Amino acid sequence: MAKLALLRHGESEANAANVYTGWNDVPLTDKGRAQARAAGEKLAQLSDFQPTRIHTSVLSRAIETANIVAETCGFLWLPMTKTWRLNERHYGALRGLNKDVSRKVFGKEQVLEWRRGFDAVPPAQGSPTIDRRYRYVDPKLLPRAESLHQTQLRLLPYYEDEVASRLRQGEDQLIVAHGSSLRALIKYLEQINNVDILKLEVPNAKAIVYDFDHELRIINKQIL
Repeated sequence: MAKLALLRHGESEANAANVYTGWNDVPLTDKGRAQARAAGEKLAQLSDFQPTRIHTSVLSRAIETANIVAETCGFLWLPMTKTWRLNERHYGALRGLNKDVSRKVFGKEQVLEWRRGFDAVPPAQGSPTIDRRYRYVDPKLLPRAESLHQTQLRLLPYYEDEVASRLRQGEDQLIVAHGSSLRALIKYLEQINNVDILKLEVPNAKAIVYDFDHELRIINKQIL
């Protein structure tokens, strides 16, 4: 039996400004840092949670949250893997746009579908992301916009190879990522259908902890 803890980063500057972030790299707010510490304190109270590795994205808000949680829990010595496959969903041309403005421009129903639907893809970014952190990623794999489904498809290989493989060996794992990437993973873990996924919200800095049996069937879930 093993535990998997999923944690969305604390409030970022983009969250506070109510804009689409996606692959934009923004820091946490002071409130977000406090949220991360509080989440770490709650995880530290789980006496039977002893992760062997921390997994996060290559975006600062998740990395900073992971570092704060690790320090709070006494996990700084643990290996931490950073991967683009755990990045937030790529919001394409919506990146940096205020969410309220987007509803006025595109309509509430369209925006809801882009934000919560499984297969809807927002308008694509005009050019590919150019950033040193993606230098060694096959350019063909880097998106210009993603649906939640596409986000799920690019994160699942990492989950299976690096997380599930350790869970099967009885090793607890901690993933610190983003709202949409975690929604995509939760959909897979809980086998949520394409309609009900619209209702799923992953709040900032509230750990979701699963207990799995040896065949990775969920036997318990708690939100801290």
